[in-house]
Amino acid sequence: MTIKIGIVGYGNLGRGVECAIRHNPDLELTAVFTRRNPESLKVLTPGAKVHSYEDVFSFKDAVDVLILCGGSASDLPVQTKELAEHFNLVDSFDTHAKIPQHFSAVDEAAKKGKKVAVISAGWDPGMFSLNRLYAGAILPGGSDYTFWGKGVSQGHSDAIRRISGVKDARQYTVPVEEALKEVRSGSNPELTTRQKHTRQCFVVAEDGADLERIREEIVTMPNYFADYDTTVQFITKEELMRDHKGIPHGGFVIRTGTTGWEDENSHVIEYSLKLDSNPEFTASVLAAYARAAYRLNQEGQQGCKTVFDIAPAYLSSLSGEELRKNLL
Repeated sequence: MTIKIGIVGYGNLGRGVECAIRHNPDLELTAVFTRRNPESLKVLTPGAKVHSYEDVFSFKDAVDVLILCGGSASDLPVQTKELAEHFNLVDSFDTHAKIPQHFSAVDEAAKKGKKVAVISAGWDPGMFSLNRLYAGAILPGGSDYTFWGKGVSQGHSDAIRRISGVKDARQYTVPVEEALKEVRSGSNPELTTRQKHTRQCFVVAEDGADLERIREEIVTMPNYFADYDTTVQFITKEELMRDHKGIPHGGFVIRTGTTGWEDENSHVIEYSLKLDSNPEFTASVLAAYARAAYRLNQEGQQGCKTVFDIAPAYLSSLSGEELRKNLL
């Protein structure tokens, strides 16, 4: 059976989802919903139509799962809750500190509509979250370390673009190499947020904008930059497109711990990603979880889910028999 997908938002992530659907034969793109003029967008998928976001509710019977591709700063806190009562859906909400309240709001809406809403599906939160859970369960006496980058953070870049006077921006998260080496040594260092990463911001400002105000708003932004050593560099649009056109990313999840009666043996678990395209990889995760959301709802489940709540088999297009034969 083909699962009919609707994409909400057609930026880098939305286009990535469209590409991911092409690589999953059991998924089909039915419609794209945008707040822009629908006639201004041309999608790649033959037969798929672009509609105004205001028309999304008229597609309740035509779409099996919505994949939400807006930003975490202001889009998803509104859209996910608004749509969860009417659609099975998946989002990539990535403001870690606000996930509990986002979950509660979406859970209430999804249960009211008897739908399944998967939030915070991506690679962090998402795949990295699962690896933190697995490693912590295996080495309960250890320590977790997560390093991101070097790469462009879509959520942080979007947060900068929302600042008045900003035309465009790219934000790079950069691991502190000395901290990474110390962790890999198994010495279990205690590291502050500031000691693990720096953040580099490249900003295109509007003509006449107050650059010092923009800089101050960036470096003091809670949940995004306030806890990091952050540099802000103002550049031209041409420089941004020339030097920062790609959207690479990646990172490492490391768990160190010990086993043995006297903790005599040390272990290091490491999971890493190196991504040419952050949005396309995130989109591929969202597509897999869209399959899971549909299957769970078909079984009668409802409410908000995270990657912790969904068994791995629900993500795969393979049957249980195929998974046991080929992957177990």
